[in-house]
Amino acid sequence: MTTFTAPHSPDPAGRFQPAGAGGPRPPFGQMLTAMITPMTPDGAVDYDGAARLADYLVTAMRNDGLVVNGTTGEAPTTTDAEKERLLRTVLEAVGDRATVVAGVGTNVTAHTIELARSAERAGAHGLLVVTPYYNKPPQPALAAHFTAVADATGLPMLIYDIPGRTGAAVATDTLVRLAAHPQIVGVKDAKDDPAATSQVLARADLVYYCGTDMLNLPWLALGAAGFISVVGHVAGDRLHEMIDAFGAGEVTTARQIHCELLPVYTGMFRNQGAVMTKAALDLLGLPGGALRAPLLAATDAERTQLTADLAAGGVKLPGTAA
Repeated sequence: MTTFTAPHSPDPAGRFQPAGAGGPRPPFGQMLTAMITPMTPDGAVDYDGAARLADYLVTAMRNDGLVVNGTTGEAPTTTDAEKERLLRTVLEAVGDRATVVAGVGTNVTAHTIELARSAERAGAHGLLVVTPYYNKPPQPALAAHFTAVADATGLPMLIYDIPGRTGAAVATDTLVRLAAHPQIVGVKDAKDDPAATSQVLARADLVYYCGTDMLNLPWLALGAAGFISVVGHVAGDRLHEMIDAFGAGEVTTARQIHCELLPVYTGMFRNQGAVMTKAALDLLGLPGGALRAPLLAATDAERTQLTADLAAGGVKLPGTAA
């Protein structure tokens, strides 16, 4: 496999700096999809399907990068061995032409460090570390957790701030302090708080990726570099067009794409993102497959509604009129 050169380079002090003429370049590209983990009907990980899906997302959906083993990838219910093999599979499939970021976050610092080191050995281009969930650490403990994980590898790291799932937000001051760490380069932001996001962007050099699809366009206006998207599974090419249009100053075009995608945003989140994404991929004839308990597959009624939502948003489904 050809060695992929990630779009960042360390300065003499070791901090990963976005590279590229004409302005800062995001460390992992601009359009990334938080990839589901394809499974067979009996719930085993479908590694061949994962390779095919990764290729589709990069080739047809114009993804600059993929996040594997995140929440949408059902990381809470996959084993460490499955996570490592899945990461290696995706790297082998697309790692020479797209960034591959490994989700390694858990609510145990030592376990997160183990996963981070495993991802580094596998060849991941970066790490995504979610706020520890359920145990709700206070801010000094959060800072200590993220620092310990960042210290454990030489990989650039994104903090995943999603208090709706974890029960704990990363405070603005905490993010600003963590921005001084040479390996902490950015945030996947699903806090849905434009004031807080604006404060961090004004006070630190962290690169922001929008992690809530409905807010993709507003977050570009705040200064986000791009998206880590669930909808990217079915409309990554159009999301890339939105980024390109906004960056070129074609705000009206970007807004038009945003509005056209509203039915897709709605449809993909009528149930959990992993549930509806696997249903959508099944409709498209792409690898998705079963889900692991406690998640259940979309119902027939949900699939019928999703078919209508995708069609209304311009996603072309097999067997439908162009």
